[in-house]
Formats: sequence, structure tokens, C-alpha cells
Amino acid sequence: MRHNFDGKGLTEVPEVVFQTDHLVELSVYNNKIKEIPERLYHHQELEVVNFAGNEIEELSATIKSLRNVRMLDLGHNRLKKLPEEIGLLRSLDSFLYLSNNQLECLPIQICDLQQLKYLNVTDNQLKELPANIGGLKSLIELRLYHNHLENIPESITTIKGLREIHLYGNQLISLPDAIGDVEEMRLIDVSDNKLQGLPKSIGKLNKLRRLHLRKNKLNEIPEEIGTLSNLIELDLRDNNLEEIPSSVLNLEKLEKLDLRWNKTLKVTKCLIELEERGCIVYK
Repeated sequence: MRHNFDGKGLTEVPEVVFQTDHLVELSVYNNKIKEIPERLYHHQELEVVNFAGNEIEELSATIKSLRNVRMLDLGHNRLKKLPEEIGLLRSLDSFLYLSNNQLECLPIQICDLQQLKYLNVTDNQLKELPANIGGLKSLIELRLYHNHLENIPESITTIKGLREIHLYGNQLISLPDAIGDVEEMRLIDVSDNKLQGLPKSIGKLNKLRRLHLRKNKLNEIPEEIGTLSNLIELDLRDNNLEEIPSSVLNLEKLEKLDLRWNKTLKVTKCLIELEERGCIVYK
């Protein structure tokens, strides 16, 4: 059984929900609900739960009772913290959306969600990630943009199937040294941070297609960038670059290279050659 009460102006979950047997999916997106009633947790057969766009400030530890939930959306609420029991939702294998809340940290138990594929904690107040973030071993996509992160735990490099990591708008000074071990990575967005350099291991990401490094404090790019054989887009706008390594000529699939707003950048022969090859170079 499925119930959808999206955008109804509700202040509480309708009574009919609690009278429904075999409730598998519940969506009350975009209402004015302030809390998730304890009675809802009795519906242990729930697989999809959407409370996004409400006014929820707190989650009960009883959420652990939703032992079959696979998709949980709590985005756009007023959550300041998560209960440790969130890590007991072992069936959560699709997505967990926590964007646009007021979270300052994540409980370490969240890393027990070993089947989770998509985690979105964008637009919060996160200052750090759990050191054991690598416990999310099935993660494919991680979205953390618009937080206050200063570093990324090295354990993230053990998530071998991670394909996308979105870190736009944080306070990062560096990336994990072993970032090159994440062999399935297709997209890295670390725009609008404080990166001062890139680890040489980044050159091992031979499946990487998009690398966004706009608005950082980069003075140079490692020669190893030239081994990113599948890279099609490289955004280096608004840094402190003086030149680009000639190894970029090895990027045979590169379609777009953006170098605007690097005030002291030298237009070298390799950039001209890239353009002649058909790559769009903004400088």
C-alpha cells in the first residue's frame, strides 16, 4: 500500500496512515509537519519514506524500527543532529537525503550503512566527517557541497565503487593523498574551496571524466594530470596558475579546458595545440 500527501498543507500525518495495513511507501513532501509520530515506526514494512520539505527538528531513536526502509528523504527540514540509531537501518540500500538541514556533524554509526548507494548532506553546517566514512562501502555518489568541511578522511579512498564526489563550497585545503585508489571515480567537484595543491595519485583515476577545481588557491597542477585518459572536462578557473603542464596534451578525449581568471597564466604552446586539436580552451 502507498500513500501520497505531498503539498497538502498538513501539520501532522493523517490518521488514515496508521490504519493502513502493509504500508510500503509514504510521502508527505512539502507540508508543515513538525515531528514524525512514534506510531509511524510500527509500520516496519515501510520501504520508502519521504518527509522532505517539512519542519522536523528531531528524529527519534525509534527510527531503528524501520528495518526494511530502502529510501529515506529528510531533506529541507530543521534537523540539528541525527540519532545514533540511524546506523541500524541496514536495509537502506538506495538513498539517504539529508540536504538543507542544520546538521553540524554525522554520527559515526551512519557509516554502518554498508548497502547505501547515494548520500546527500548538502547545504548543512558540517565541519567534519566521521573518520570511518569508508564504512559506506557500497556508496556510488556522495554530495557534500555547501558545508564547512576542512578535510576529508583518508578512509574515503577505500570506497572503491565511488563514482561521484561533490564538495563544492567547503573549506578544504587538500584532498586525501590516496584519492587515486578510488578507481571507479567519474566526477570530482571541489570548486570554491581552499585547495593549495593536488595529490599526485590523482593521475591514477583513469575513468575520471570531469574534474572541477574552480575558485581555489592552486599554484600548479601536477604532471600526472596527463594520465587521466578519459577526462573530457577540466575546470581550473579562478586560481593562481602561471602555466599548465605540457602533459595535458596526452588528454586525447579532453573537450573543454577552462582557465579563465588565472591572472598570471602564460599561454603556452601546448594550449595552442589543444585548441588546434578541437578542444575548447577558455583563457
